[in-house]
Amino acid sequence: MVKRQAETTWQGGKDGSGDFSTESGQVEGTFTFPTRFEDEPGTNPEEVIGAAHSGCFCMQLTALLEGEGYTATELHAVADVHLRPADGGGFEIPQIELTLEADIPDIDEDTFEEIAQQAKETCPVSKALAGPEITLDATLLS
Repeated sequence: MVKRQAETTWQGGKDGSGDFSTESGQVEGTFTFPTRFEDEPGTNPEEVIGAAHSGCFCMQLTALLEGEGYTATELHAVADVHLRPADGGGFEIPQIELTLEADIPDIDEDTFEEIAQQAKETCPVSKALAGPEITLDATLLS
């Protein structure tokens, strides 16, 4: 089994900040309450979830396409992660919207839709985030 690690160190109260990094060192950043809940420049946990989800989805779709004899020229996926106040306090992520634009030679629309939906349902990050509603709007460009 593969294991990946990320860590965060938070310093201070709500006016403080957190630094996160990944085991590989390829992803790191600083976040604060204003970068999460306001428009202050910087990252936040929802962006990191979105990056993980869109990346995982593209990789799963690539594997499924190649299993059916197709190779994408390009896949562009966006994950919009919604954050809102939760009933009873705190916050929740009720929905993630995946949007896909795909350039895949020689594939028909029905096959594309079927494989894209299968990728959404079977990518490991989708499975890990199965609590929120995850929608997919997939557009075949060629």
